[in-house]
Amino acid sequence: MITLCGFSASNYYNKVKLALLEKGVAFEEELAWVGETDKTASPLGKVPYLKTDAGPLSESTVILEYIEEAFPQTPLLPPDAFAAGKVRELVRYLELHLELVARNLYPEAFFGGKVSDAAKEKVSEQLSKNVAAFATLAKFSPFVAGDTFTLADCAAVVHLPLVSSATKIVYGRDFLAALPVRDYLKAMGERATVQKVNADRKTNTELMLQRARAAKG
Repeated sequence: MITLCGFSASNYYNKVKLALLEKGVAFEEELAWVGETDKTASPLGKVPYLKTDAGPLSESTVILEYIEEAFPQTPLLPPDAFAAGKVRELVRYLELHLELVARNLYPEAFFGGKVSDAAKEKVSEQLSKNVAAFATLAKFSPFVAGDTFTLADCAAVVHLPLVSSATKIVYGRDFLAALPVRDYLKAMGERATVQKVNADRKTNTELMLQRARAAKG
């Protein structure tokens, strides 16, 4: 048995959770908020992290690779090495070039903070360039990497909504509007696994907000 540790409001936690559900891997969940993590399992205090019989493992993409090798049933990477590389490429673009750039907007978009005009301008320039690059790689036919659900979809399902929402709130326009993201997410939302992840995310997000309000007194 493996244990997924973290919290369901985290998109990176949900990326791993979705992969486990899609692969049909039996797992338990252990709630671990940021600041309350097991530092022996996640030295930087990040979520998610995984507890296995062999020991702990941190970093979400590393965990995905481990899951693929340890549980080969229902593979989420193509057997062809190049095709698998293209899936990994999409995951990298989704995270490094889209989500992590858009994350600079989250304080203002979602948490009542403020982002400087200079930072907004920089993010706008980066995202405009990066979204255009991502558009040359993503297929949406009907899945991100082609005709099969892969690890790229585990990342896209949890990251793309945040990029769309954050840019729409901060700039007044969705930077992903030119891509078929809305139809894609609607189709993905019909999968039982995605419905499970989304339901748990909503419940956990409300709990997280309650904790934040209580901390403010």
